[in-house]
Amino acid sequence: MIRAAQLSDKGRVRQVNEDSVWIGSIQEEYTLGIVADGMGGHRAGDTASQLAVQTVVSDLQGLEAGLSAEACRAALHDAILHANDIVFHMAKTNSDYYNMGTTIVAALLRGNQGIIGHIGDSRAYLVGEDELRLLTQDHSLVNELLKTGQISQEEAAAHPRRNVLTRALGTDSEVSVELDDIQLSAGEVLLLCSDGLTNMITGDQIETVALAGIPLEDRAKHLVALALEAGGEDNITVALFEINDTAPRSDTKGWTS
Repeated sequence: MIRAAQLSDKGRVRQVNEDSVWIGSIQEEYTLGIVADGMGGHRAGDTASQLAVQTVVSDLQGLEAGLSAEACRAALHDAILHANDIVFHMAKTNSDYYNMGTTIVAALLRGNQGIIGHIGDSRAYLVGEDELRLLTQDHSLVNELLKTGQISQEEAAAHPRRNVLTRALGTDSEVSVELDDIQLSAGEVLLLCSDGLTNMITGDQIETVALAGIPLEDRAKHLVALALEAGGEDNITVALFEINDTAPRSDTKGWTS
């Protein structure tokens, strides 16, 4: 079984929290977690992230039990694309929401296995005793410059255009969704987060807190508190997942492809 915790804060600078987060159980078999970071200003950004989360949750609520990994991958992919359609249509037909969009990172888990789907620069990390592994690649201008060797990691961290996205949900009629498989072992933590966390604290801080021997809810609070202490320049959202290692072994088995 999976334990999970979530927390979102508007930070110390922004007047509105444009992030949205949702964690829940589907058919008592799957765990779904979503973090979305909206953009477009007051009303538009929070509307975009809420619409994206609501659409994905609604589409996946009817997920049948016992599906294969491939079927779950397709379901998550289609739900995110449906969310893109919904947000894009709202932005196109309502002037109040012109040009709004959102990032999204979602995890669909069964037992200790799952699928990560994402668009934008909200991230998924797998945190273990030996490493902090980034599971997603930012769809951002700075990451493109970094991958092509035009800037260094140090330059990327302070780049004036580090918030410019090359891909977002809802800004175009068509978008590509990145999908990755994940396997979560006992002692590891899956973290989904908006860039309000990762722009404020270091990987070492994330690793230390995520693996701390305290309740998962307290780890979420501590991560947000660190980002606030560092300036809280953006909305901050985290969702944490870990295997409940007190559960019977049969409960932590995932699907097979």
